[in-house]
Amino acid sequence: MTKVQTIAVILALIFSVTAVAHSQQTARGANKIEPLPRDLEIQLALSALPPHLRDNATVYVLSPDMGFEVARKGTNGFHALVARTGDDTFRGSWLFTRYRDDILYPISFDDAGAKAQMQVFFDAAEMQANGSPPEELKKIIQERYRTHYYKAPERAGVSYMLSPILRTYVNPDVNDNVATANVPHVMHYAPNVSNEDVGGALCHTSRCPRILRAVCRGDGTSGHQQRI
Repeated sequence: MTKVQTIAVILALIFSVTAVAHSQQTARGANKIEPLPRDLEIQLALSALPPHLRDNATVYVLSPDMGFEVARKGTNGFHALVARTGDDTFRGSWLFTRYRDDILYPISFDDAGAKAQMQVFFDAAEMQANGSPPEELKKIIQERYRTHYYKAPERAGVSYMLSPILRTYVNPDVNDNVATANVPHVMHYAPNVSNEDVGGALCHTSRCPRILRAVCRGDGTSGHQQRI
């Protein structure tokens, strides 16, 4: 799939999902997410990775009734999925009162990240599928961060988010505003590394799109985002 085709497919998907999200949630229950076509979800997940890593990566798809499951077992240590209720949902103090059906962003992890950060995505999807109310889910995940239930990765690593388009929260540390954006980027993470250690800059404007922005998490991990 070419970059232009990928953008067109994701845009069409986002617009269609956004348009029917509310009515579908009302009809099916507030916890359930409309599944994506399986082949499309696999392609979207793989778009998070650079081309040379896609063929041998492990790919997951979301089952609304049970959470994430393996669609294809890989061999290169990289893992890819399409987040629908991602870890950014659990940042900030804003109330998480409903499961959104218009969040959609491909994300990938190396092996160290899959054993650590990716678990948050899996736990959230499973609890959502099992009927946990959104307010309760956010409290549980935040408490797990606070008590170090989620451990920092065993080493420094990388999370690719190279898909040409995504839809998610704009600044989840502050509020639940959502936007569709073209922000392919790579996130480098390292246990217990600070902003000062890497010269990170907290910047949210177009004046600094290619320098490191630090994202500090409660699991002992510092994630540093590099736009490309």
